[in-house]
Amino acid sequence: MPRPELSVETGVAVGRDGNTDRAAILTGLGAWVPPEIVTNDDLARTLDTNDEWVRRRTGIRQRHIADLGVATSDLAVEAGRRALKSASVSDTTMVVLATTTPDRPCPATAPEVAARLGMADAAAFDIASVCSGFLYGLAVSAGFVVSGIADTVLLIGAETYSTILNPQDRTTRVLFGDGAGAVVLRAGRSDEPGVVGPFDLGSDGSNSELITIPAGGSRQRSVPGVPADEDRYFQMDGGAVFRHAVMRMTASSQAVMRRAGWTADEVDRFVPHQANVRIVDAVANRLGIPQSRCVVNLDRVGNTAAASIPLALAEAAADGNLRCDQRILLTAFGGGLSWGSAALHWPDITP
Repeated sequence: MPRPELSVETGVAVGRDGNTDRAAILTGLGAWVPPEIVTNDDLARTLDTNDEWVRRRTGIRQRHIADLGVATSDLAVEAGRRALKSASVSDTTMVVLATTTPDRPCPATAPEVAARLGMADAAAFDIASVCSGFLYGLAVSAGFVVSGIADTVLLIGAETYSTILNPQDRTTRVLFGDGAGAVVLRAGRSDEPGVVGPFDLGSDGSNSELITIPAGGSRQRSVPGVPADEDRYFQMDGGAVFRHAVMRMTASSQAVMRRAGWTADEVDRFVPHQANVRIVDAVANRLGIPQSRCVVNLDRVGNTAAASIPLALAEAAADGNLRCDQRILLTAFGGGLSWGSAALHWPDITP
């Protein structure tokens, strides 16, 4: 049988006779957040902030924080285990982990996650695209499935941002939380519920300094001297990031809708990266998607970076807000700068 070829416009495999035959299907979903909850009032005890200020600027009222000694891999394993349990597959031979907070700079965290899930021989690697990581991982995972390299892929977005935030920086510390979300993709047909794609991905490295941890990499280590203490922590130019995020997420979402042949009225659920409520509202308004069709959980978990979209999907599915064959639009923006969007027909699954 001839190997299928990937259609750039549809994101699904196209046989040499022109018929669509092999596609990536979302078939499993799972999520996990640490049990400890930190409210805005809790942060106000040590930071110059208050609940009203944080809610007004971000929409966030609480976030989950990992205990001491808990690493990104621990969250990833739990979310991955739950996704595998909900999936209709008996084996998974590839693990992709999207994270900004790996357990160590070297090696990648994904192989350890795979081993702890009982898949010691699986192909496993990390993706570092910050808050766009899950969508980059979704596109990569779907490509492996569509090309025939893998029949099933476990994709996890997991973060422990609490480990990289400056304890004294209220502008970043109030935004982020810890958590993990995961999906399982399998090979299927392009007419099945759960089909993933098309995609749109992009980047702008000329603005890489807008979201960064200056110290710890080869750039800083290649010069003599000790880095400033604040350079060891996550830094972000909030105003500039807001403008870029709204512009890029809107344009990327529009590109995916054109490729999918959808209008805004035909999008049943809009699931954006959960950065802050002002970005979510601004992008939805520009797309013409009403707030009633937006999936938002950032008020309860904060910005969980690469974990935010799968966490939002898992919560919405558990609450009954996602139904089989609904049209779902996903979009994200993160460091790099990077951004991405994807279309998805919701499958018949229970997380």
